[in-house]
Amino acid sequence: MQYICPICRSRLTLNAKSWQCENRHQFDCAKEGYVNLLPVQKKNSKDPGDNKTMMFARREFLNKGYYQKLSDRVNQLAVQFSPDAQKILDIGCGEGYYSHRLFKAMQQSAKTTESAYEDEGAQCHLQGLDISKSAIKYASKRYSELDFCVASAYEMPFADAIFDLAMRIYAPSKIDELQRVIKKDGVLITVSPGPMHHFAMKKIIYSEPKPHEEAKAELDGFTCLHQERLQYPLVLSDPIDIEHFLNMTPYAWKLTQEQKAQIAEQGLSCELDFSIEIHQRN
Repeated sequence: MQYICPICRSRLTLNAKSWQCENRHQFDCAKEGYVNLLPVQKKNSKDPGDNKTMMFARREFLNKGYYQKLSDRVNQLAVQFSPDAQKILDIGCGEGYYSHRLFKAMQQSAKTTESAYEDEGAQCHLQGLDISKSAIKYASKRYSELDFCVASAYEMPFADAIFDLAMRIYAPSKIDELQRVIKKDGVLITVSPGPMHHFAMKKIIYSEPKPHEEAKAELDGFTCLHQERLQYPLVLSDPIDIEHFLNMTPYAWKLTQEQKAQIAEQGLSCELDFSIEIHQRN
């Protein structure tokens, strides 16, 4: 991956196990393989992003396959709209669940096309970015074939116009940065909560629950090629799975201990509603 320095924005070069720029800024690779490109002076807190508890809960929950339908659909759309993508970015990749599954799907798609055999040098490469060091540490250790870095999505440490395909699932980012790092005609896949996402949980917490606002299929510098909603029920009966679900969401802070205990005893059933959009860089 071609990184740029998060301090002076000049090119970084890998020397042994350190990334260095011409101005002698240096960033060491961790033993797990990732590099931390979030300078201390640019942190808004001591440990930004999801903490270890949230990361562990999401990891365990996702590994059970409860959101696999979302991952499968995103992967299908990636293969459909960007079948020849070689450089892929996962913005807000977390512990790497979606990253790894997308990488495998794109690899498998390439193997089934004639162009893959004509150009054996063309290989799919996926870069994950997240502000959470805990999440990136786990992702890098588990998915060693992918590259990961700790960095801000608002100041991404990548060269201009480098990615063919980018994925953003529930991750905030800056439109200027999306425009900068995605190639002309490159594809951006976004996933955000649909109107009824987790509505049953909202009814427990709020006296007057309101649906999420519908996603607006408009991004400056991009053309929306496709928009859809993916809806299916989530039913949990295992108290451990319920605990993980609550801990990976803001509901962990908004529910009382009594409410959590009641949900764990009775089981949890709520709506999953995802808004998926495909955008192409103008």
